[in-house]
Amino acid sequence: MEDLEHALEDALVNGLLPCASAFSLAKAYDLAPLQIGEAADRLGVRLCSCQLGLFGYGSKAEGTYRRVKPLNEVAPEVAALLRTALGEDGRLACAQAWAAAKELGLPRQHVADAAETLGLRIAHCQLGAF
Repeated sequence: MEDLEHALEDALVNGLLPCASAFSLAKAYDLAPLQIGEAADRLGVRLCSCQLGLFGYGSKAEGTYRRVKPLNEVAPEVAALLRTALGEDGRLACAQAWAAAKELGLPRQHVADAAETLGLRIAHCQLGAF
């Protein structure tokens, strides 16, 4: 585990662990992303640069913390897939948003923007951040 902690510390950018780096570490160490998030917590490291654009981009006070922006229009097939992917709690799990992006051949950010437009809340971060 000490090896992972060193790798995690090496992956930091300005003292923060980018989401993409956390997923790379999970793959490299054959761990679940949540285990990387838990290791970051143990080390007191904050996550940043969510691949869905939900956190880690700037100041909450200035309103630049998120990159998610509503779209002018959401394609019907995107809306249908996102609505069918909702969990029992009525929210779209992070992993489901990623899966939808892959299935639709869209960037993850676009799926988050579409969810925002549709009023769907993304929850259950794969790294445990939310």
